[in-house]
Amino acid sequence: MSETTGTIIASVIAFISAVIGAVIAGIYAKRGAEVGGRKAVEAALAQVHGQAAVEHWQWVRSQRHQSFAALLAAYATLDEVLTRIAPEVRNGARLGEASGRELRQGALALQDKTSQLALWGPHEASELAYALMRKATDTVGALLQVAVVGSMDRNAGWVSFERARNEMVTAYAGFLQRAGEVIRDPLQPVS
Repeated sequence: MSETTGTIIASVIAFISAVIGAVIAGIYAKRGAEVGGRKAVEAALAQVHGQAAVEHWQWVRSQRHQSFAALLAAYATLDEVLTRIAPEVRNGARLGEASGRELRQGALALQDKTSQLALWGPHEASELAYALMRKATDTVGALLQVAVVGSMDRNAGWVSFERARNEMVTAYAGFLQRAGEVIRDPLQPVS
């Protein structure tokens, strides 16, 4: 074989080797890109899912705070009405229709806010809110009863009202403590 033929054959072999090498490198590069792309998509999906979970948690936490604040405001309103009307009734003033309606509306507003709070939890805070609502309703009922009964049973009625009012205040303190714990806990679970 001549030197020129050997050079041509060597050049053709080198060219074919280069082409085969490029094809093999291209196949591996394609597979690497596919795997890398899949991993990038999986990482992006995990990040989006994580971000969505964080945003959902923050939204539920915000809803909890708002429902706690609304319930506390409803309680404060009802407590103010009780504080204003009870001495009048105790001093013998008749409970007017407007005052009775104001008491009932205050109790209904507290019930409404308690139901809203039950949507957001946590369960223990919701149970305490329902206990507070029941005690507040009992207190309103006791005051309305005192206003209706004759003067003979007034003392027994006042004892019942005072007991109900004290139980309402105790239930409020329990709810307030748990609500504060929930609000201060940045890791409060969302369920």
